[in-house]
Amino acid sequence: MTAIPKAAHPLIAFQPQHPFFVGIDSDGCAFDTMELKQKECFIPNTIRIWGLQPISRYARETAEWVNLYSRWRGANRWPALVKVFELLAERPEVKARGFKVPEGKALKAFIASGYPPSEAGLKAYIASGHDDEELWRGLEWTRAIDSLVAATVCAMPPFPFVRESVQKLQSKADLMVVSTTAFAALQREWIEHGLAPYMALMAGQEMGTKRQHLEYAAKGKYPDDHILLIGDALGDLEAARAVQVLFYPINPGAEAESWRRFYEEACDRFLNGTYAGAYEASLIAEFEKLLSDTPPWQQRAQPS
Repeated sequence: MTAIPKAAHPLIAFQPQHPFFVGIDSDGCAFDTMELKQKECFIPNTIRIWGLQPISRYARETAEWVNLYSRWRGANRWPALVKVFELLAERPEVKARGFKVPEGKALKAFIASGYPPSEAGLKAYIASGHDDEELWRGLEWTRAIDSLVAATVCAMPPFPFVRESVQKLQSKADLMVVSTTAFAALQREWIEHGLAPYMALMAGQEMGTKRQHLEYAAKGKYPDDHILLIGDALGDLEAARAVQVLFYPINPGAEAESWRRFYEEACDRFLNGTYAGAYEASLIAEFEKLLSDTPPWQQRAQPS
């Protein structure tokens, strides 16, 4: 059984203050920060630290697709990095250059270890006897990303109708940030825009996965149909389904429209008990069509 991260204990200890619970993802969902972070912070460091300069064009395209436009959008940085390596190793353009993509073998073992998928989790995993060059490079990579995010990402406002939605919910639901972003970055962004006071809890990567966040903070403390996760990625949907709670999608590319619909319509349905069922299913069906599992370079290679 996976040990519960020490950082997650506040989630376990949390007791409901209202009849409903709403978890809200941060990057790309509440805040329009996802493209900036990926294109300006994550991807340049991925190319630099993992030595992908000879195939930078393909590394950039692959990393952007995985993290922004595919079914892996919003995934924790470690499995997302491994997915980028896997896809790069399969690309004919990369093979033609004779370039050896990092295997990610040690990273995969870390991901599967049960340690929190964070800098602290990786440091603890290394200290437990897993002294591997790939892990040390991973530590350099994640630190470089967080440092550049801190220096780069500022004054990025929430999407329209995020503030109005949390204000509408605050007297009826306990609100929590549910994210795979580092806690320090979450805290900085939510405080900067005056949204932190509305949140009963903030959960980042140090507290476990999004599924664990929901399990620790909400599952069994509220009826399942009184728990809602708002997210912009299929991983968010999978987390909600794994815990058997409700999900509201923020559609990539139509975030403002999704939040308006939540504020004007879906929020009331959730609170009055008419959200689950056909209405939720229709929203999820629309959402699932937006994120592909076939990379565009594979689609280009298919015969017409």
